[in-house]
Amino acid sequence: MAQHTSLNGTVYGTDDVEGIHVINKTSRKATTTDAKGVFNINAKLNDTLVFSGVKYKLESISVDKEMIDTKVLKVFLLENINQLEEVLVGKVLTGDLLSDIENSEAKAPINFYDVGIPGYQGKPLTQSERRLKEAGELEPKMLLGVLTGGIPLNPIINAITGRTKMLKQRVKLEARDELMFTVKAKFSQDLFSENPLEDELHYEFYYFCSEDPSFKEKCDVSNDLLILEFLQQKLVVYKENLKQ
Repeated sequence: MAQHTSLNGTVYGTDDVEGIHVINKTSRKATTTDAKGVFNINAKLNDTLVFSGVKYKLESISVDKEMIDTKVLKVFLLENINQLEEVLVGKVLTGDLLSDIENSEAKAPINFYDVGIPGYQGKPLTQSERRLKEAGELEPKMLLGVLTGGIPLNPIINAITGRTKMLKQRVKLEARDELMFTVKAKFSQDLFSENPLEDELHYEFYYFCSEDPSFKEKCDVSNDLLILEFLQQKLVVYKENLKQ
């Protein structure tokens, strides 16, 4: 494990990713990315890699066992936004709320309903949720359209072909995976510090948890102690399964 491994990596960013400096601080070796952000560098376990670019914030990563095993590394860089010195433009607020409102030139934002246009103001829908909404839901009252000649075809066709059912399942799975990744990011450090588990098994363990019928009920709550208790119980079962 102490031997160097050739890591094939890719750098991603919001702008050009060519010429990003990749530095192994431990071995004092360096390279740069090509036009697609691809690079190759030798490293060993626990080496520190530093990624530096003019347009991006400095990023430092410690090489872990998963990177050594897969020989693959993906890095997402955050844009480096230069903040300008504060400049006051227009009227200075006094702190007197009524006075400031009267002197303010700000206007209330236009609402969909102010101009007579219906608009959606809830949580942005995912692609699968939009497709499910477009597919429509078959309701018994729609069948009455046979008598009047006004039959909504989409809900009926999608129900017959099974597309609506498939989209519902996809939305359900995406919601489950989103909750799983949130739980993984929030509780992994506390969970595995007292109950160690090999790094390469972490994802498999969380998928094992998510397949529990009570996963959403147990983890989609605001009580962190209950969630951690559920994960600890599942970890005991998971380790028993590994032994078998």
